[in-house]
Amino acid sequence: MHGPDYILNLNSITPTEPQPAQTPKARAWIAVNWTCCSVYSRIYKHRDGDRYEGRCPKCMRQVTAQVGPGGTSKRFFEAG
Repeated sequence: MHGPDYILNLNSITPTEPQPAQTPKARAWIAVNWTCCSVYSRIYKHRDGDRYEGRCPKCMRQVTAQVGPGGTSKRFFEAG
């Protein structure tokens, strides 16, 4: 047995404009040359915005760089 046929009328629906895809906000970073293992990586600003934190990708040595007044505009550092 075949069920009833239905007709969907789309003429009464107002089309909406497609919404632009929201791109995630890029996190701030600084470059670190890890002298302990001769490698380079980025470390990213902490969510609190008061410091950059990261680890050497090889030996996992940790570094923290504070953000504050009287700081520097440098983007490249050495650690290790």
